[in-house]
Amino acid sequence: MHLLHLEDSADDAELIGRLIRREWPACEIQLAASAAEYRVALERGGFDLILSDYSLPEFDGLAALALARARFPETPFLFLSGTIGEERAVEALKRGATDYILKDQPTRLIPAIRQAFALLVEADRRRRTEAALRENEERFRQITENVVEMIALIDLNMGRIYANPAYRDLLGDAAVLPGVDAFGEVHPDDRERARAAFTQAIRTGVTQRCEYRLLVPDGSLREIESHASVLRDSGARVVHVLLVSRDVTARREAEARLREQASLLDRARDAIIATDLEHRIAYWNASAERLYGWKAGEVFGHRLDTLELGYDPTRFAVARAQLLATGEWRGDFRLRTKAGETVLVESTWSLVVENDGRPRSILYIDTDVTERKKLETQLLRAQRMESIGTLAGGVAHDLNNVLTPILLAIELLAGKATTDEDRRLIEKTKASATHGAALVQQLLAFARGADARRTRLDPAAALADLGPLIQQSLPTPILLTITTAERIWPIQADATQFNQVLINLCINARDAMPHGGRLEIRTRNATVDGALAAATPGTRPGPFVCISVIDSGTGIPSSVIDKIFDPFFTTKAAGKGTGLGLSMVAGIMKSHGGFVQVESDAGHGSTFHLFFPAYPEPTPAPGPSAGGSLVRGEGEGILLVDDEPVVRDTLQLLLERAGYRVFPASDGASGLATFERAEHEIALVISDMMLPDVIGTQVVRAIRRRSPAIPVIAISGMMDSGDFDELLELQPAVQCLAKPLTPSNLLAAVRRGLATAAPAAAG
Repeated sequence: MHLLHLEDSADDAELIGRLIRREWPACEIQLAASAAEYRVALERGGFDLILSDYSLPEFDGLAALALARARFPETPFLFLSGTIGEERAVEALKRGATDYILKDQPTRLIPAIRQAFALLVEADRRRRTEAALRENEERFRQITENVVEMIALIDLNMGRIYANPAYRDLLGDAAVLPGVDAFGEVHPDDRERARAAFTQAIRTGVTQRCEYRLLVPDGSLREIESHASVLRDSGARVVHVLLVSRDVTARREAEARLREQASLLDRARDAIIATDLEHRIAYWNASAERLYGWKAGEVFGHRLDTLELGYDPTRFAVARAQLLATGEWRGDFRLRTKAGETVLVESTWSLVVENDGRPRSILYIDTDVTERKKLETQLLRAQRMESIGTLAGGVAHDLNNVLTPILLAIELLAGKATTDEDRRLIEKTKASATHGAALVQQLLAFARGADARRTRLDPAAALADLGPLIQQSLPTPILLTITTAERIWPIQADATQFNQVLINLCINARDAMPHGGRLEIRTRNATVDGALAAATPGTRPGPFVCISVIDSGTGIPSSVIDKIFDPFFTTKAAGKGTGLGLSMVAGIMKSHGGFVQVESDAGHGSTFHLFFPAYPEPTPAPGPSAGGSLVRGEGEGILLVDDEPVVRDTLQLLLERAGYRVFPASDGASGLATFERAEHEIALVISDMMLPDVIGTQVVRAIRRRSPAIPVIAISGMMDSGDFDELLELQPAVQCLAKPLTPSNLLAAVRRGLATAAPAAAG
């Protein structure tokens, strides 16, 4: 507490200060002994209370009071004097003093100060209460006078106590007069029903809703929707009824027009729905019945967003906000039918606005795009797979260049190992590199389809042979059944890759059924039409064999089903899968001219459909390829062209240790220059197909133009891609080897090439 004390007597000031601090030890008291000091203190301000002597030299208490009231009209002001009389005290109170205390009665000082603060608090509370009441009254007045709804306060005898301007706008000035019968303008046929709702609200205390017709002065009728709610006093007794009414004539007319147009709209293919602004359904055409499964009579009056269609609440709220802001919203929803099926709809919402510019209802047009979206998804998935395949092929090419020198060096180092520990270390390194090479082959299988030896294959017989192997990989609780239709068409396929695809899918199914279940493989003949072929790029319409792998496992969530064929994507735990299995399946199927379809949902198992092109007429199988034996060289010259220094150096070391003389080159230009310079010394050419300056096939053709009979070995990390098939047309044939190379297959190819060359070239 901070006090200002106007007192010219130091003794009196000290005594009063002691009395106050005895009660409030932390109180700060500023003493002013003259008019000048008093004025300075008032300028500074910040006092909670002012004490003043009445009689001061050249200054009196009333003057001090006037100065204080001019600056701080709310601050308590107490006179503490020994000379003030009754008349002066009364005059001081009239001029705004809070109290007066005689110095010979010091015991009154502390209670007087307390009383002054209590009066101050009470005055502040009263001012706040009065301000809040005025604010509430003003707010209520503004609300009731500006809303379009008609608001009336009615006594228990049905007389209007208050009616807002909306009543006057509709019914004239007489409607807002106090005491007017609240239901006098209601149509006679509806009046008793309206009064009954009023009485029911008073009797039960529950808000009552009622619809009736109102007679307006121009003789027309208006449709009214009204809500009656009771108001109670402090004793919980009902004292008034609040009636809030809305003119819904235009809405009723709009609904009537919609019903008149229903017979035409029922013929539309799209689902057409109309609701009020609260989404209560007023119209539901025949196409809506077909699409969603509910009959019109089942949904009338229900809110669209609470019907069991499964609207996403957040998306629904955003759509409603945009609709109210702009008058229209377009978008899509994934909804659920009465039968529990999921449909994807493209939806257009439009506000229906009457002549007065006010929105009256909402029109929805829903188009079923479920099948179209499925086809679009399949097309996008195929395009994405093609792009990823190109990327995977490039990665595989680079990895093959990395693995080639490792595998070659391991073979070279193996012969120099002198201890068991060295040999074990070399074997572990070889195993890791071989595993890496296998992963690269999986990448290539995904990207372009691995090198395949395709023959005429009977799917039924192949599955019969594969069944026991699959059964051995399944735990006892999983029941395997293989069902084959009669006279399954033959297919042209690589038997190893065929088995690889089926085993991969069955292993995935096994992992999805940790507690057992059913695994079924079905085979049937199928005809792919133009629409399905168009949805899977690279596929031609015609006869196919469809092999379906069906499990009762955990299924695949819809959120990830579009990613399952992406390389390195896996839903398995860390260390349980590489994520290449299904991408390899897709790659093998693509290389065979077929495709894969998947049907799955979380908790409901999965079905993979494999479509292989079928050949109702048998196709002869190609003959076996020739092999070669490994023999050391006798100093023959070999031109080696490869832009990877590590690969080139390792191959050179391998060939030189095998007894050959190597002419290395780092690109196509230097390789051709070397060949021109040492043509008579070179007996064979080894060239990479992916050179930095030219394509390897151009190097091969340039060399063959100078020396048509010279043997050539083409090597590449993407030899399986089919981009180098033109080499096979050259005579003598060019041998093609895919990286990563091993010493045995490279040296065997060298011996085969030299064996076919003319005797003059061998020297």
